[in-house]
Amino acid sequence: MNLPLFIALRYLFSKKTKNVINLISGISMMGIAIGAMALVVVLSAFNGIENLVDKLYSSFDPDIRISAVEGKTFSWDDFPLSEVREVEGVDFVSRSIEETVLLKHREAQFFVTLKGVDESFLEMSGLDSMLFEGELILMRDSIPCAIIGYGIADQLNVFINHVFEPSQIYAAKRTAKGQLNVDNAFIQGPIYASGIFGINPEFDYKYVLAPYEYSSQLLQHEGDVTSAEIGIALNANMNQVKERLAKVLGESFVVKTRFELNELLYKTNKTEKWITFLILSFILIIAAFNMIGSLTMLIIDKGPDLKVMAAMGMTPNMIKNVFLWEGILISLAGGVGGIVVGLAACYAQTEIGLLKLQEGTIAEYYPISVEKLDVLAVLVVVVIIGFLTSWFPAQLVAKRRASSFIK
Repeated sequence: MNLPLFIALRYLFSKKTKNVINLISGISMMGIAIGAMALVVVLSAFNGIENLVDKLYSSFDPDIRISAVEGKTFSWDDFPLSEVREVEGVDFVSRSIEETVLLKHREAQFFVTLKGVDESFLEMSGLDSMLFEGELILMRDSIPCAIIGYGIADQLNVFINHVFEPSQIYAAKRTAKGQLNVDNAFIQGPIYASGIFGINPEFDYKYVLAPYEYSSQLLQHEGDVTSAEIGIALNANMNQVKERLAKVLGESFVVKTRFELNELLYKTNKTEKWITFLILSFILIIAAFNMIGSLTMLIIDKGPDLKVMAAMGMTPNMIKNVFLWEGILISLAGGVGGIVVGLAACYAQTEIGLLKLQEGTIAEYYPISVEKLDVLAVLVVVVIIGFLTSWFPAQLVAKRRASSFIK
């Protein structure tokens, strides 16, 4: 074993050290432990939120969306569907057309986004887990049905048992520019609610899902699509599939992953996570300042030992490393202890659910997800802080004390 490390270990567990030094070292260790625990818990909480957000968005947004470079829509007949389906990793391909329409039920009305989709969209989405009421069906006995957001249903007082009272969709005619007669400016179509989904307000107050054929006809965009929505295979890499699709489609189409569609959301969460990491690391540094005092006092207390070390042939640099290791060991002891407690708290939250969310939220308990890289990052920070806070007393005090008796 490294001699300075061996001596540092003996000092760490020594009972002969004065109580005040042990107390200050214990306070330093406790501060580092609390900081490390907080880092693990907070980073895991951010991971849990990110995973929950991803789950919510993946239940509606496709893994990959393909849209035209120019214009709002493109012809489905001109789309290389067979080539796209042959791309490795592609599992589902669905047509989609979107437009803002007016949805009316009885006397209530609300502007919504009508999204016409194929049955394959329902297969690749996670809406089944977000269904609040009803069924995930787009056609019932050849009658078009709609799956609507909970917020829209609440605004219009729509229930899925209104089988004899359909809602009405009003879509602006493409040729209605400058039309003075309001009655001739819209195309009207009835729709029955088959299901109500609840994801988050961004979707719940915006989207109405309906059959593609019904929607494209109502919007006077038969044969056109707003986008092609891709569902990838279970073990496929999203970015790799995107690159393969981009090669097949060329420059006429824009290919984006789910993360790129909501880039600001994911980047904001990542930024908040690492800003919090830096703030807590700074607090950890402040907590470790006590260690400078405890190491300085330890060096003074171990003055006779320094003479023995020098007599044994230890160089000033080796003596300095004894106290450098001492600081690192104190940091590691506190850091590892804090990490273990933090992991235990995360495990308890995951398995038992210590912290509940408000009723009506998508998750019953606060989401937690521990990532190995986060734990490693906390451990690295603890080691760096231990090195920096022990460097100064070891460098400035131990070296000077050693030189005084080496002469």
